[in-house]
Amino acid sequence: MNYFELFNIPVAFRVDNKQLTATYFELQKRYHPDRFAQAGADEQEEALRMSALVNRAYKTLKDPDETIKYLLSLKGLLEEEEKYALPPDFLMEMMELNERMEEADPGQVQAEIQQLKQDLYATVAAIVANYQEGTGTEKELLQVKDYYFRKKYLDRLAGQGKMP
Repeated sequence: MNYFELFNIPVAFRVDNKQLTATYFELQKRYHPDRFAQAGADEQEEALRMSALVNRAYKTLKDPDETIKYLLSLKGLLEEEEKYALPPDFLMEMMELNERMEEADPGQVQAEIQQLKQDLYATVAAIVANYQEGTGTEKELLQVKDYYFRKKYLDRLAGQGKMP
């Protein structure tokens, strides 16, 4: 059972957070290990397993980046610890940005990184907003994968900079 099935929500890059949270509390109530204190060992173990699964699923689906990663993994387009080859022009731009981080005002560079992330998201915003199971093409999913790895790179770069 995947996380979307567990929460009975459509497979999508963006989930309804209100529905997600309501279902989370319902599932936690149903599978909370304390409810199975008097049950047999097998039932207790299953409750513990399900409670942990519910927590992992909720944490993943609550985070937009983790949801993208999870959905791409479900589709077989992203592997754990994958070494994705970013385009050389992007890497050159990042190298230049990294050099500017050492010379320029950190706040200015952080603002530039934020703008780059916004521009990057704009290229996949429609795909991310409208994707539902069976409606997206593999080409679109690969565009989202490229976005995911570029954003991940920018997030790492932003974390290296001195925050204002």
